[in-house]
Amino acid sequence: MIQKLISKIQKTQAPIVVGLDPMLSYVPDHIQQKAFAEYGETLEGAAQAIWQYNKEIVDSVYDLIPAVKPQIAMYEQFGIEGLRAFKKTVDYCKSKDLVVIGDVKRGDIGSTSAAYAAGHLGKVQVGSNVYAGFDEDFVTVNPYLGSDGVKPFIDVCKQEKKGLFILVKTSNPSSGEFQDRLIDGKPLYELVGEQVAKWGADCMGDTYSYVGAVVGATYPEQGKALRKVMPKSFILVPGYGAQGGKGADLVHFFNEDGLGAIVNSSRGIIAAYKQEKYAKFGPENFAQASRAAVEDMAADIRGALENR
Repeated sequence: MIQKLISKIQKTQAPIVVGLDPMLSYVPDHIQQKAFAEYGETLEGAAQAIWQYNKEIVDSVYDLIPAVKPQIAMYEQFGIEGLRAFKKTVDYCKSKDLVVIGDVKRGDIGSTSAAYAAGHLGKVQVGSNVYAGFDEDFVTVNPYLGSDGVKPFIDVCKQEKKGLFILVKTSNPSSGEFQDRLIDGKPLYELVGEQVAKWGADCMGDTYSYVGAVVGATYPEQGKALRKVMPKSFILVPGYGAQGGKGADLVHFFNEDGLGAIVNSSRGIIAAYKQEKYAKFGPENFAQASRAAVEDMAADIRGALENR
């Protein structure tokens, strides 16, 4: 799957992943009203509104981007109906030939971690039948329980030719409380990055590993250091746009081949119509506003890479 991601980045010339992280407050009133008219002001109605919102955005941007990243918590808040919307979103994006990164941040031990890996990336045996559960192409993984929490995911990745993005240095303001702590003279995030490189060396595609890392755009200097620590790992870079990251911050996340990183923007794209810059589109044309935001983001990143 890493080869497909690279191929689609090269084809679109846009190392961008759109975060499909919908809050109900992002969904325009006309979509909410239609869903509530059919299903009532219920969890099912909310999930239907989110699904329709996602679908319009995907229809508007799928030709411009290589990948999407639905954040499962935004769906789980609506219970089982929300998870159905998550699965419909995953399946629809794959039908558009998009790479799907499930932002699930799982990490546990033993059989529990193996079950997460099977449910999101692998398959499960039911009697004489075999089923794929959520069936994403990549997932995010929290490594802080150690290798026995990560190995089941790596095993499934090898079997299914899918991939991981392991949390290394996250974009949130308090990430340094733990991730920046020095251990034997090195920050913890660098030690985690070294371990990601070791895991990845045993799980290689043609040029890059199936085991990547999450490193926030809000920490460009740390990203520069981690790029050297993990030369064969793709870096998923959250924090662009709404969290303050911009194209000029990102150049060190990429290798000299122009690859090695994919940059996420969530509400900066899916709720673009709420921004002053794209207000002219209005709620009725929210998906066109998202397309314009993708085009602007791609131009920003391309310009930064060309001028580095």
